[in-house]
Amino acid sequence: MASVLVLHGPNLNLLGTREPERYGHETLDDINQMLSQLAESAGLGFATLQANSEADLIERIHATRHDDTAFLLFNPGAFTHTSIALRDAILAVELPFIELHLSNIHQREAFRHQSFFADIAEGVIAGFGANSYALAMTAAIDLIQQRNIE
Repeated sequence: MASVLVLHGPNLNLLGTREPERYGHETLDDINQMLSQLAESAGLGFATLQANSEADLIERIHATRHDDTAFLLFNPGAFTHTSIALRDAILAVELPFIELHLSNIHQREAFRHQSFFADIAEGVIAGFGANSYALAMTAAIDLIQQRNIE
């Protein structure tokens, strides 16, 4: 069965309490539960990992070469603007993915406008709070179905 992997980057474990005026009141568990239900209703498997370590995220991306991951939803957090290593890991495994962000990174500080992932992603969704994840999952489900990925 095809599975969607959701990777949450650094500091996202603090959702619900970290700057709720910017990131919302939903916790990471709330978001993962909602995503799991969306994946299940589409007949897809679901896996998730939150890591504050770049190395842990890279290792999980590498592991997709040997599991049933068909698609990646990735909120790289601050690694969006700094991690060539994560970019290279995604390119190495040739996994389609959507980059997503809770806040609109283009309305924030200038250094946040640069993404090392946007040009290789299927698309980018940003600025809709926790709904960014739901929108990304809906798009991923559509792409998996269109491409008949199993």
